[in-house]
Amino acid sequence: MRAGLQAHVAGRVIARVEVLHPRAIRRHALGPEDFTGRLAGARIEAARRRGKYLWLELSDKEAILAHLGMSGQMLVQPEGAPDEKHLRVRVQFDDDGPELRFVDQRTFGGLALADLVATDGELLPTPIAHIARDPMDPAFDPKQAVRALRSRRTEVKRALLDQTLVSGVGNIYADEALWRAKLHWSRPTEKLTNAQGTALLEAATEVMGEALQAGGTSFDALYVNVNGQSGYFDRSLNVYGQADRPCTRCGTPIRREPFMNRSSYYCPKCQPRPRTNRK
Repeated sequence: MRAGLQAHVAGRVIARVEVLHPRAIRRHALGPEDFTGRLAGARIEAARRRGKYLWLELSDKEAILAHLGMSGQMLVQPEGAPDEKHLRVRVQFDDDGPELRFVDQRTFGGLALADLVATDGELLPTPIAHIARDPMDPAFDPKQAVRALRSRRTEVKRALLDQTLVSGVGNIYADEALWRAKLHWSRPTEKLTNAQGTALLEAATEVMGEALQAGGTSFDALYVNVNGQSGYFDRSLNVYGQADRPCTRCGTPIRREPFMNRSSYYCPKCQPRPRTNRK
């Protein structure tokens, strides 16, 4: 989605913004009129991302910060195309080209204007300045990330999902990375070796890179790119959602276990449960 926005809206000047549902900008405390008024005439410099947050960098050290929630979409549509049923915000440009639409069926996502602040050598929107770099970031420091993971007394999957330690790794890609690194999700972080931590982050980088090339993992029609197209990495998943199917590496049936109101999938042979857990 970030790549699509960079290609289609970076360098363009906003002519007008229409807020069709106030909940879509509930994180913008000054309300719809301030949001639309400040964006008129602003130029979008670039589309950027960190972890699960996306932002459009503006020319005046501000950004449109977006979180997609469960069902948010950023779509590029020809001006005059029929409105989507759950269209929440419309952004039109001064070149009369395609407009940008924020569509969100469940309205858990939202947009807001945020100041950009210098953090660790980059400009980040203030609300997300605490979020760590992710494995796809060119400046990501694997050694520092391994130290951060090992410093927590928790299960390795919980640490991998902690956005203040390593960002961008969600439940699906955590399971896939743990399978590749042959680590059980409940292994205590303080018992990770440097080699295991490094292998895990390398696996996360690999799986996320492959998913990016496939357009992401789309389990239903809500998860699409800016052109409304679904990704197809779900066809390449080795463990996530594969309960009772044979492991592609050893043939052992994949198991599913409850995890933080979600699920963890793993191979009991390739990823043996730790013999002793923390007491």
